[in-house]
Amino acid sequence: MRKLKLIWDFRGPAGQKTAEHHLIHLKEYIEINALDISITGVETISDMHSLAYLVVDESEMKPIRDALKPHRGQVYS
Repeated sequence: MRKLKLIWDFRGPAGQKTAEHHLIHLKEYIEINALDISITGVETISDMHSLAYLVVDESEMKPIRDALKPHRGQVYS
């Protein structure tokens, strides 16, 4: 089963802190909905660009995507 990385981008000088805060909400969503998602995190691309992400099975992606509205996604490797 292919895994997909759902990504939320945050730009600007506060991007890192915003991504870290968004990750808290992603983890809350996972817990509330009792989802089997263990891969989440924050990545810093540059001083002005950070992202929060979670990794889901492709078969479970659509309802999560529709509920959380990520900015983009990619195949997770």
